[in-house]
Amino acid sequence: MGFKFDLLFFVLIIESRAICRYIAEKYPNQGTPGLYGTNPLVKASIDQWLEAESQSFNPPSSVLTFQLVFALLMQLKQDEALIKQNEAKLEKVLDVYENRLGSTQYLAGDEFTLADLSHLPNTQFLVEKTDKAELFTSRKNVGRWWFEISTRPSWKKVVEMQNA
Repeated sequence: MGFKFDLLFFVLIIESRAICRYIAEKYPNQGTPGLYGTNPLVKASIDQWLEAESQSFNPPSSVLTFQLVFALLMQLKQDEALIKQNEAKLEKVLDVYENRLGSTQYLAGDEFTLADLSHLPNTQFLVEKTDKAELFTSRKNVGRWWFEISTRPSWKKVVEMQNA
């Protein structure tokens, strides 16, 4: 298993956004309608926010998730400088989100989409498993958005299965 499993897992993580787009396009009438938009303009907005997630949100949130959750589980020493550096980066991203979410209910507009869904895993870890929840909850619009996306029945089921 070892290397092949690790490589497959890495490829799946890297390609998860493309896989989600494919599934949403292939099965548009199943699950949440419009998850990947209903017209080219909405899809473009979703793609913009998916890109923001992959390039700006995911890098610092992944480092924080690893350092604050998984390093402890693996009994690895936490890198405090790396934690501070990535917390500052994430704060800047969340400030942009705060502004955006002041004019829309969700990142790509007023409907829940893949853009929002892609933020759930790392945010769940940071809010529920670390002392960094205030990064999200202290911002009025980001806190509201987080509450709305994290209390969706489908996400609550995912968290329930993960904790089982």
